[in-house]
Amino acid sequence: MTAQLAGGLLLALASAAALNWGYYAQHGAAAALPPLSVRRPVHSLLLLFRNRRWVIGFFTGIGGWIFYVAALALAPLSLVQAASAGGIAILAGLVGGLSRRERAAVAIAVAGLVLLGLSLIHVHVPSGHGSWEAVAVWMGISVAVAALAAGPVARVLAGGAGLGIAAGVLYAAGDVGTKAAVAGGGRLAFVPALLACHGLAFVALQLGFQRGGALATAGMATLWTNALPIVAGTVLFAESLPGGARGVARVAAFACVVLGAAALARGESGAPAPVRPAEAID
Repeated sequence: MTAQLAGGLLLALASAAALNWGYYAQHGAAAALPPLSVRRPVHSLLLLFRNRRWVIGFFTGIGGWIFYVAALALAPLSLVQAASAGGIAILAGLVGGLSRRERAAVAIAVAGLVLLGLSLIHVHVPSGHGSWEAVAVWMGISVAVAALAAGPVARVLAGGAGLGIAAGVLYAAGDVGTKAAVAGGGRLAFVPALLACHGLAFVALQLGFQRGGALATAGMATLWTNALPIVAGTVLFAESLPGGARGVARVAAFACVVLGAAALARGESGAPAPVRPAEAID
């Protein structure tokens, strides 16, 4: 593993820690506030920014995003996202009071990170810039999928899960746009689009925090935020798998991280009672 690649992965892990602690702090604060409303955006933002704990969590998350952008400048998208996926274990540890199933899910996710590290030994993974048309189509489809998750699909899922999925898909679209934009030049045109995706994800996540527990909302968001860009790394940015045992380890690592995160996102112990859906959106 090159020093540049190692630096990128360390930044990715720091990003995961900051982002997931920020999610945890924001969830606890938002769940205790009066219902937020998309029809009263200024009032809702004032409620959030007047809460000291929420503000600390928010700016910690911003710091995590800065670490993430720096990591993308040093390492391929798929590897940065795989390392970042370990954030679900951090979130689970913060929530505490986990069931046996939830503890097993955390162990599976951590095992995936160990396999990821083994797959990186003496491997150099090139990363392309990707076709801007393909990146634009990916981001457009992501917005449509997020709308479905936050709307019709949310009605058949646990409280907050649909909004968590929508947030994760939108954050993932923003991450794909960020990877394209860090190439500079004309790719900087993706900056407004990626900021819009992050803004919509922010709204979905804050509403989700008032409708479900931390793992049902931030857990789902973390799962999709990390899983989709790993796929995009191969589909859009020519990040091929290593051969032999390292390739098997990389695939197994991805499977472990996704399975562990999905199991955690199914539910959590001691979740606070969510507000009624109508209160959160009216």
